[in-house]
Amino acid sequence: MLAVAIPTIRADLGLTTGTAAWVMSGYVLGYAGFTLLGGRAADLLGRRRMFLTWLGVFLIFSMLGGFATDGWMLIGARFVTGVAAAFMTPAAMSIITTSYPEGPQRDKALLVFAGVGAGGFSLGLVIGGLLTELGWRWVFFAPVFLSVAILLAALRLLPAEARPEPAHRGYDLAGAASAAAAMLLLAYGIVRLEHRGEGLGLTLGALASGLALVAAFIVIERRAKAPLVRLGIFRKAAMVRANLAALLFLGAFFGFQFIVTLYLQELRGWSSLQTAIALIVMGCDAVLAPILTPRLVNRYGHARVIFGGFLLAIAAYGLFLRVEMDWSYAVMFPTLIIAGTAFALAYGPLTIAATDSVAEEEQGLAGGLLYTFTQFGSAVGISAVTAVYGFAAAGADGSPGAVLDAYRTALVVPVIMVLLGAAVSAFGLRGARPAGRRKGAAPESHDEVSDGVPG
Repeated sequence: MLAVAIPTIRADLGLTTGTAAWVMSGYVLGYAGFTLLGGRAADLLGRRRMFLTWLGVFLIFSMLGGFATDGWMLIGARFVTGVAAAFMTPAAMSIITTSYPEGPQRDKALLVFAGVGAGGFSLGLVIGGLLTELGWRWVFFAPVFLSVAILLAALRLLPAEARPEPAHRGYDLAGAASAAAAMLLLAYGIVRLEHRGEGLGLTLGALASGLALVAAFIVIERRAKAPLVRLGIFRKAAMVRANLAALLFLGAFFGFQFIVTLYLQELRGWSSLQTAIALIVMGCDAVLAPILTPRLVNRYGHARVIFGGFLLAIAAYGLFLRVEMDWSYAVMFPTLIIAGTAFALAYGPLTIAATDSVAEEEQGLAGGLLYTFTQFGSAVGISAVTAVYGFAAAGADGSPGAVLDAYRTALVVPVIMVLLGAAVSAFGLRGARPAGRRKGAAPESHDEVSDGVPG
């Protein structure tokens, strides 16, 4: 929602290009850096408690962002709202997965939940464009009103939960610190790839330090009496596949959306509002996800529906590779609606696959892992298309034709990502069963070592 307001914010506050870019990146940094910790906190400290607490933090700092008078106030507010989202989103998802037994009921609830989120991805552009017409500060104030409404509804509708018992073997503070630091550094390094020319050494240093902390985290968890993350959860092959597929799918989707937005605004000269309205057709996922996708999942199983979503995404992004300078909206329309349909088919079923066969006491962790992968996916996708575009445009004469060629080259990245995602998801087709045939009971423990994924 904020993306279309960035030019207005930059002009009003007199921000540099780099500062304006970090207004966007600050939220991603907070979200990706703390989602794993946020998911586990929901398991250990209470799902309802975490959701309500961090929803309150989100609305407070969103409001503060609306009152910002300089770039760093805005970046700080965005970072904290990202951290708040990192704690409340896995908590919300785990409330759903622990409220319904594994099976069709839970699947439908997750698909509705995912459909709302998917609609936000697409419709946020339109809403952001409309709010920017009123004044960019409304992009921050509008979520405050929505958050207050959600908070009041949650206080009334979410049943109170028993206070979690204190951990008998203590909390894994070293694991929590190393996980958060590792995710922050990795997210920072990936996000920096979008900001070309700002120091490759620092970027590589952040990525290397993040990987070193991941290694340290694994050592800590192996030795901890009460680990933050039970490493055996990574033996669940279906969950690992779903997380990798989600990373690739979201990365491709946001990378594609980013390049199409640049094409329409910078090359075609469309306004932010015109671009947002043009892309609203991709919001068809908000309608299809809760209506069509549950029927398909119940009939064919989530693995087949996910694979079908990837095939549609390959077709959509592939069609746009031959984009021309004078394409009419009618020519773009098939790509946009197919991309939205692909999102409806893949995103919700991926949340099902990422939480199936996971014990109730680890549902928050499963949600945290999924959202960690999706956030890193979106950061990787945008960074990759930005880097490829930069390399393709380097040394060119800057003419519209050269810029168009650079966009075409960058659009190869989403195609490659969904091709890889289709290959990953294809492994889940073996033995896939329709949701209607699945038992409501949790699977037995031998499912945990399926496909021999090490953990």
